[in-house]
Amino acid sequence: MASMLEFRTPGWNPYAVKYSPYYDSRIAVASAANYGIVGNGRVFCLGLGPQGVQVEKTFDTNDAQYDLAWSEINENQLLVACGDGSIKLYDINVNDFPVMNFHEHKRETFSVAWSPITKDTFASSSWDGTIKIWSPARKDSIKTLPVGNCTYSTSYCPSNPHIISAVSTDSHLRIFDLRTPVNAQYHLTTKIPVHVPPPVPLPQGPTPPAVPAEILTHDWNKYNQTVIATGGVDKVIRTFDIRNPSAGPASVMMGHEYAVRRLAWSPHAQDILVSASYDMTVRLWTDGSTMPQQQSSPVKSGIQLGIMNRHSEFVTGVDWCLFGVGGWVATVGWDERVLLWDANKLLQGA
Repeated sequence: MASMLEFRTPGWNPYAVKYSPYYDSRIAVASAANYGIVGNGRVFCLGLGPQGVQVEKTFDTNDAQYDLAWSEINENQLLVACGDGSIKLYDINVNDFPVMNFHEHKRETFSVAWSPITKDTFASSSWDGTIKIWSPARKDSIKTLPVGNCTYSTSYCPSNPHIISAVSTDSHLRIFDLRTPVNAQYHLTTKIPVHVPPPVPLPQGPTPPAVPAEILTHDWNKYNQTVIATGGVDKVIRTFDIRNPSAGPASVMMGHEYAVRRLAWSPHAQDILVSASYDMTVRLWTDGSTMPQQQSSPVKSGIQLGIMNRHSEFVTGVDWCLFGVGGWVATVGWDERVLLWDANKLLQGA
């Protein structure tokens, strides 16, 4: 892989990376001192230019930073999820301090996502077992959705602003529809046990584990907007169609040697996703949905298209650039490095 840009974060172990939805030359990285166990956090706002990757701004927090999300309404603002349970909204044009501080979670805030459609709310999930919906204009949350166990990741459906998803310690993918009555389910409409094998035969090859395992990450397909991919401690990536929650996984991708920490569907192709793992690799996959039907099983066996192994520690974050030729990826790891590279080169075997 010839074309790769690198930025180092000495003393800071990154946890998440996000490309700006406005500029292909702006990236943010959330990080923590001492691997997030104890100490401060720092968010790096980075610019890509003729001199490579340069720091545009940094903001420090009293506790570790575990996730971030760019604002969908202001190109200069971003949210940071912190270990003390707070979410902070920073503005690149305002020095040192957040412009808003949101603090209701009782434990670490581990995930934050901005609504991509209405753009007027964002969601957070926490180790305290809740998801909270917020408006950037008020410090109190709008709604709290109970999950009941450590909730590692939450996200908005890319086509419906009322639908929110989450994955957690108990090996389930949950779908909430805010249009439904509150009742005893608190808007919960679908609960999929990720580890349960499908009622139909699996494709030939290794069989994924059928025991519960923590689900650490998930993402909505950007083209087929009822499909969600999940990954976690059992090292397996699975996709599900939420229209048929009892059908089990639509496809299975196996190859990582340790837990899958983060995954992201490509914004440029319906069957492509990238995953980051504690095995220090980043892998590019097709979920098999565009390939001919396999005769033996309706469950697709996804194929690994390439592997990027330049990180020397846990890889904790990955994101696609929305712009350009449609293949640039940013990855971060505990090796204190941000790597920017072209996934198309993996496909070409460069």
